[in-house]
This record gives sequence, structure tokens and C-alpha cells, in this order.
Amino acid sequence: MNVLVFLIPAALFLGGLGLAAFLWSLKNGQYEDLDGAANRILIDEDGDDTPT
Repeated sequence: MNVLVFLIPAALFLGGLGLAAFLWSLKNGQYEDLDGAANRILIDEDGDDTPT
């Protein structure tokens, strides 16, 4: 039972840390363009299709 004195605050701290990281990523716009990264891999930007 004495170990719960350490485990409960540690779990609450880690949960709060994860929540803070998630809210930080929301504030910085990490979830604004979810389809952009998926579509960018299909775009050929160099325009050179001839093999060397």
C-alpha cells in the first residue's frame, strides 16, 4: 500500500504531461492539414521523368 503513495502521483504527473503535450501540438497547428502530407508524396516537383 505504501507504493501507491508514489505510483498515483507519478501516474497523474505523466498523464498531465501527455495532456500538456497534446494541447501544445493543437496550439501550434500540428493537426491543421492532415491530407497535405499524404498528397505531397504523390506530387513530382522536379519534373524530370527521364532516367539517368
